[in-house]
Amino acid sequence: MANKTALVIMAAGMGSRYGTGIKQLEHVGTSGEIIMEYSIYDAIRAGFDKVVFITRRELYDEFKKIIPQEIYDKVEVEYVFQELTKLPEGFTCPADRAKPWGTGHAILSCLGTIKEPFAVINADDYYGREGFEKLHDFLANVDVNKKNPSDYAMVGFILRNTLSENGKVTRGACAVSDKGTLTSVRETYEIYDDNGIGRALDGNNNEITLSLDTPVSMNMWGFTPSFLDTLEERFKDFLSKMANPLKAEFLLPEVVGDMVDEGVAEVHVLHSKDKWFGVTYHEDKDYVVKSFRELCDKGVYPEKLFK
Repeated sequence: MANKTALVIMAAGMGSRYGTGIKQLEHVGTSGEIIMEYSIYDAIRAGFDKVVFITRRELYDEFKKIIPQEIYDKVEVEYVFQELTKLPEGFTCPADRAKPWGTGHAILSCLGTIKEPFAVINADDYYGREGFEKLHDFLANVDVNKKNPSDYAMVGFILRNTLSENGKVTRGACAVSDKGTLTSVRETYEIYDDNGIGRALDGNNNEITLSLDTPVSMNMWGFTPSFLDTLEERFKDFLSKMANPLKAEFLLPEVVGDMVDEGVAEVHVLHSKDKWFGVTYHEDKDYVVKSFRELCDKGVYPEKLFK
């Protein structure tokens, strides 16, 4: 019997590069949809049973107003909140900290809510249909009791399909084994296309080049529910050792990368040829609106997603 599956949408980020406004709630679809409605539409079509929004308490009322009732009618919906002060027992938040603790901490907000294999995505990224279909099929059939190594998945996108026309981007550059599993994921910064060559900075601000065909992580992951317990233990270790309590971030790709390095996780890379787009920068909005218009004209989506 296939596992039930959940989609977790990270929508608590500050969106510092985007400027004013809440980028997760920008209307970009042909009938005023926000990006995550397309993700939910693709996820439901792929077979996901549940959607969990990670947001901030101050955004909750806006979320409730903007998410169509038809989504609640089609799939189970839950909300959890990422909060600075929500830390494991024995730890307290520094009084002067304003920055969120990162994507790993965001996922920890689901502890106690998620009981099934789950996918993770960003709210402000458009991923395309292929990734949701492959991820759902993996999660529906994954052995939830497998522990050593744990069995996870990541949708890998082609770097050239994930660049922004309006500025440089950060991506997790991936190395993949011959059997299709992740061997490393390296956060890479300030990436841009320099006439067919990928220019970027590594974690030490050294200039590097990347093939534009490099598989990259766009924070589209698949996990078994036991990952949340592992994440909590690793977050405690992070809090105990962090060098800068005001700015240190507990990042999901780094956690997964460490687990791969330690041999305690096996991450299957599910390749997608779909083109990513999102609202990293305010100038991206016009391009995103145009892209959804073109997808509707091609029949990929209806004019109004949830009728």
